[in-house]
Amino acid sequence: MISAPLAGYLRRLGFAGPPRPTTEALFALQRAHLERIPYENLDIQLGRPPGIGPELSVRRIAAGRGGYCLHLNGAFSVLLGALGYDVTRHFGAVHLAAERERRDATGDHLALTVRVDGAEYLVDTGLGDGPHEPLPLRVGRYRRGGFAYRLEELGGPVAGWRYVDEAESGAVMNFHAGPAVMGEFEAEHLRMSTSPESGFVRTLALLRRDASGIDTLRGRVLSRIDPVEGTTERELETPEEFFRVIEGVFERRLDDLTPADRAALWARVGQAHETWLAGKAAGRTAGRASG
Repeated sequence: MISAPLAGYLRRLGFAGPPRPTTEALFALQRAHLERIPYENLDIQLGRPPGIGPELSVRRIAAGRGGYCLHLNGAFSVLLGALGYDVTRHFGAVHLAAERERRDATGDHLALTVRVDGAEYLVDTGLGDGPHEPLPLRVGRYRRGGFAYRLEELGGPVAGWRYVDEAESGAVMNFHAGPAVMGEFEAEHLRMSTSPESGFVRTLALLRRDASGIDTLRGRVLSRIDPVEGTTERELETPEEFFRVIEGVFERRLDDLTPADRAALWARVGQAHETWLAGKAAGRTAGRASG
């Protein structure tokens, strides 16, 4: 028997009951997780960041919330372990395109590996725009839904792995081979969820992945990334549209938000959006002047 919160978690993933721990089920669980549970930072934007205890994250996900990597992969590791998978948590770091040659792991990312049916996989529901299905944990290049990824050995003084999103703007995620405990992530979680310099504090972000593309909401700009059709985007003009997209496209329940919360979030996002627009305008002006 699994706990009531884990049963609720499975229902949110679309499973009527616990599946047997097979490779096929693992792939189905990751696909469902990326499609139904958003990478999101609403509570951080509202100044009340949730803790990263995996059991707390399980309860929040069962109640309709999402989170970022420490919440999503933390909860998923508990679920997979309860289903009978051999799961290991790893200390990692995400580096964006400008810093993709870095080989360090600073603890801003929790990665998972899972052993099943005699094979080992990188399983990650916490990258937001990561692969739709697990990747075999061996050196190679892999395609998932029109997107290409690589796994390499990390190299250097600490044994580990290096995940590379081959898109031009794609990220790199480095992680140590050895196991990690959740306490190792507390300092980075505090920084990422409270520092004025943190991207999670500065910008509202929601991401959802499916087989053919990625939906992203950053501030008031909703984007759809499709490797075949290209990227489309539009600006959300009203709070009604904004909250409808969060609940509809990203399946993030909003019954935990009071009317005051909604007003505060819309105002915060609007202010950040105006700052972003002013920056774009200044950049265009500078470009014309230099031309």
